[in-house]
Amino acid sequence: MTWRAALAFIMVIVGANLLTAHYGLVAWLGLTATAGTWVAGFAFVARDHLHESGGPRWVAPAIVAGALISAAFSPALALASGVAFLFSELADWSVYAPLRKQGRTRAALASNVVGAVVDTFLFLWVAGFPLDGAATQVLVKVGTTTAFVLGVRLALRSQSVRQFTGGGRHA
Repeated sequence: MTWRAALAFIMVIVGANLLTAHYGLVAWLGLTATAGTWVAGFAFVARDHLHESGGPRWVAPAIVAGALISAAFSPALALASGVAFLFSELADWSVYAPLRKQGRTRAALASNVVGAVVDTFLFLWVAGFPLDGAATQVLVKVGTTTAFVLGVRLALRSQSVRQFTGGGRHA
C-alpha cells in the first residue's frame, strides 16, 4: 500500500510539472494558472495518503524522486517544484499532524489550504512566474483538493452505509 501511495504522489508531481513545462500558463473556467496547478491539488491528497500509509519519512524521498524525474524535461521546474513541495510539506504536516486526531477529512482540508499557499508562492517565485496569479493558483489547488477529499469522504460514507444496511437489500 505504501509503495502505491508513493508512486501515486510521484506521478502527480511529475504530471503537474510536465503539464506546466508543455503548456505554461493556461486559462480555463475564467481562471489563469500554470497548467500543472489544475492537478497539483491532487498532489496534496496523495501526500496525505502517503502520510497515512507510510508515515512522514516517505514523503520527502517521494518529492525528491518526483523532482529528479521532472528534471529530465525541465530542470528549472523540477527545482521549483521540489523546493515548493518540500516547504509546503513542512507547513502541511505542522497543521495535519495535530488535527489528525479530530479526523482525516478536517486535517486534510485545513492542512492542504496551508500547503497550497506555501507551495504556490514558492513555486511561482523559484520558477520565475508572475506572483500576481498566486491567488488564482491557491484557489484552484484548494478547490481541486477540497472536491477530491469531500468526494472520497462521501464515497466511503455511502459504502459504509451500504455495508451496514446489507447493500440496500431487504430480507
